Amino acid sequence: MVAAGDLRERYAFDQQGPIEMPGGVTAPGWTQQHACRAQVIYARGSETVEAARLEGRPIYKLRIRQCAAARGITTDARARDLRRGLEYAVIEVDSITDPAWIYLVIEGGKAA
Repeated sequence: MVAAGDLRERYAFDQQGPIEMPGGVTAPGWTQQHACRAQVIYARGSETVEAARLEGRPIYKLRIRQCAAARGITTDARARDLRRGLEYAVIEVDSITDPAWIYLVIEGGKAA
């Protein structure tokens, strides 16, 4: 059972798209789509995770609450740790296993 106190971290999820600059000019960039509390679960075990660690790329699993905005997160998104200012690529999104939670696999060190 997950309690509200387990959601200790704060993450934002961004989608890539055009950003309107002053003067009507558009430029490529990231727009925040959703921000929420999350539980970070240290991923361990698989060969892929171990290989990424040997290359210095951290892989974590996030647990966030299910909502309409959270269901809009895709593997094209970027996750930002708002406390530490770190960015991660969203590798996998599981929104169907648990009706109350969405599980995301994120990886640092990749071009997000």
